Amino acid sequence: MLILPAIDLREGRCVRLYQGRPEAETIYSTDPVAVARGWVARGARWLHVVDLDGAFAGRPRNMDVIAAIIKEVHIPVQVGGGIRNLESLKDLLAAGAARAVLGTVAITNPEIVAEAVVRFGDQVAVGIDSREGMVAVEGWAATVEERALDFAGRMAALGVKRAIFTDISRDGTLQGPNIAATREVARRSGLKVIASGGIASLDDVRALRGLEKEGVEGAILGRALYNGNFTLEEALAVAGEED
Repeated sequence: MLILPAIDLREGRCVRLYQGRPEAETIYSTDPVAVARGWVARGARWLHVVDLDGAFAGRPRNMDVIAAIIKEVHIPVQVGGGIRNLESLKDLLAAGAARAVLGTVAITNPEIVAEAVVRFGDQVAVGIDSREGMVAVEGWAATVEERALDFAGRMAALGVKRAIFTDISRDGTLQGPNIAATREVARRSGLKVIASGGIASLDDVRALRGLEKEGVEGAILGRALYNGNFTLEEALAVAGEED
C-alpha cells in the first residue's frame, strides 16, 4: 500500500487543521520545501500537497510554493485545493504535478471532470470529502445533498479511476480512520481509493492495508507523522512499501 505524507499549505506555511476548520490551525513549519525534502529523505515515494488557501478561495493561492516543492523533490507529487476549472488544472500539471485532485468542481461542474479525464487520464483524481455520509465542498465549509457513496459511483461513471476519501469528522483528530466508510466507497464504486483523515497509529495503517483487495491503494498521513506518533519509515514498513 502506498503511503503519502501530507503537506497542507496555508499562507506559505506547512500546517494542519482540526476537522478542516481554519481557526483550529497548528503550524508545523514555515519552510514547506524543507519539509518535502525531509519526507523524501525518509523514503517517501509520493507526496500529497493541499493548497488550503486555494480550497477556501476557489482558486490556487500557493502555486509558487507548490512549484518549488515539485522542482525540489524527484518523486511524484499529488496536489489538491482550489482547482475549479481546466485552466487551473492545466497550470498545475504544467508545473509538474503528477496528479491533480478535483473536489468542489466535481459537484458543481461534473462536465469539467469528464473532460479532464479524457484529456489527462490518470493524472486526474477526485476528492470525496464526507461529513456524516454527505459530500462536503468549498473547503469543507458546506455540505450538499448527495451521499458520498452515490457521488463516488457518479465519478466512476464519468471515467474517474481514483479518489481520495476523507471523513472530515476524523481529519486532524488522531481518532482513527473511518474504515467501514472507506471500504464501502472502494467496494461499491470500483474506484481506487486513497484513505485520508484520522490515521493515528501503525495499527490504523495495518487496517487500511487489509483493505487493499477491496480497492484501497494508499493512505495519506498528516498529523500522526508531524506529532511523532510513529515514523515514516515505520509506516512504510507496515504498508509493505519498504525496499
